[in-house]
Amino acid sequence: MLQYILLCLTSLLTMINPLAVMAVYSGITADLDRRHARRIALRACLIASAILVAFALTGELIFDFFAISVHSLRVVGGVLFFIMGYEMVQARLASMPHVPRKEAGPSLDGASKDVALTPIAMPMISGPGTIATVIILMHQGTNLTQKSLLVATVLFSCLLTFLLLLGAQPIMRRLGEQGNKMLTRIMGLIVMVIAVEFFFSGLTPIVREMLQLPLK
Repeated sequence: MLQYILLCLTSLLTMINPLAVMAVYSGITADLDRRHARRIALRACLIASAILVAFALTGELIFDFFAISVHSLRVVGGVLFFIMGYEMVQARLASMPHVPRKEAGPSLDGASKDVALTPIAMPMISGPGTIATVIILMHQGTNLTQKSLLVATVLFSCLLTFLLLLGAQPIMRRLGEQGNKMLTRIMGLIVMVIAVEFFFSGLTPIVREMLQLPLK
């Protein structure tokens, strides 16, 4: 049980990559007052948590409807995670637009909602890699308790991301560019290791099925 919880927490946090989210969020909200910046962080994390929980609960049904096997998802997810991990090892953070302070009133609220949904909620927090992760982890859950723990871990990860976003500006200043790149590279290595595990856990049963060998 503890091993499954640690797997869920490690996988989600490395795929979400709060450091990258913080860097993008800091750039987007650099010219905003704290109230609007917090509103963007809260809205983004609520949207992301809703998306991830929805896919965790319905992902297998969607795959059954389209006759997609979880093994195939693990293979594709492993490739996707490896690419994302490689990008993180290279310390490449996407360049994102920001919301200027001069936009006031309703226009600022509209802009805040836009950037909260895209790019922060999607694809930064609940991107394709994170969505694939929750679906795979949900399938790996052997009972209702483990599946419930996954949902709780998703909510906890989004809550932790929200708390980190609240302190994004001072944290990013203290880390500096080099510190941010170093931690991003470390998280990238973790993502690549998880990617290899996912890839071969999906490829092995596919190859055995092709060779018509019994599963152990």
